[in-house]
Amino acid sequence: MNTCEPGTELGRAGVVIASTRAALGVYDDKTGPIITDWLAEHGFDVTAPIVVPDGPPVGAALRALLMQHPAVVLTSGGTGLSPTDETPEMTLPLLDREIPGIMEAIRAAGLAKTPMAMLSRGHAGAAGLTLIVNLPGSPAGVMDGLAVLDPIIKHLCEQLSGRHGH
Repeated sequence: MNTCEPGTELGRAGVVIASTRAALGVYDDKTGPIITDWLAEHGFDVTAPIVVPDGPPVGAALRALLMQHPAVVLTSGGTGLSPTDETPEMTLPLLDREIPGIMEAIRAAGLAKTPMAMLSRGHAGAAGLTLIVNLPGSPAGVMDGLAVLDPIIKHLCEQLSGRHGH
């Protein structure tokens, strides 16, 4: 159930990892476990990360997750400028409303540590009642993004579900 009532789980959450090399088994996905642990700690019922190659498979994974009406979907990877980095392009058409301040804050948090953060092109927004946020592909970038989401995730979930203030 996609609710945010006190004392109940915040709802289901999904994670999509955009990494051609991890999808092919070249190396282990390092960001998925960080994100799933964070979501579980925040009261979400989270499934194992879906690890897919960069590009159109990211869009397919997002659409499949959205059919389950999760409260939150977090992605990691595919937000840079490599030719295959298409996570933002796969995400944007699914969003009904963008929340640019989230990405501005995530980029600002990363920028305090590396100038590369300004190259992240991720989006954040609502697809129906589901919050989608594109996090960077590095563990450090993911942790910066989760730190930004930390104080607002419950309120965001409550607002999207129409239950804030109760």
